[in-house]
Amino acid sequence: MAQNAKTEGDVTFPQELLSFIEEWKPKPGSLIMILHKTQETFGYISRPAAEQLSHLTGIPLARVYGVITFYHFFKTTKPGKHRISVCLGTACYLKGAQDLIDECRKILGIEPNGVTEDGMFSVDPVRCVGCCGLAPVLTVGGDTYGKLAKGDIGGIIDKYKNV
Repeated sequence: MAQNAKTEGDVTFPQELLSFIEEWKPKPGSLIMILHKTQETFGYISRPAAEQLSHLTGIPLARVYGVITFYHFFKTTKPGKHRISVCLGTACYLKGAQDLIDECRKILGIEPNGVTEDGMFSVDPVRCVGCCGLAPVLTVGGDTYGKLAKGDIGGIIDKYKNV
């Protein structure tokens, strides 16, 4: 554990995150920046992390949760090791992105906001990945796949099963 890290609940905030919070908390509108950094650090924002953020910033927990639940970007459950993101921007949506989401969930046997039992996969719709010319687009980690059809999904998922 880092020398100056604080533990509360089941979450340890590394010193880098604590320093970021200290720098940003006095600034107006800082909560979103702090939440982004927290999610970047942990991959999601757990209840204990939200409670600790409330304590460290002096922002009421209800307000912290209000922001977390208002913006779809913030996750309150741990994503799978391989987070599959399907673009639902206009171009992707019009070219069948919802079918890709449905196919991913069907193959993996998960519900919306779910994670496979082994913790390997989760599927999230995202608003735009900036690859409109490749619509519909799906990303897995840093890998981008474009001009997809439902039949392509199984092969893409198979690439990550043993990684």
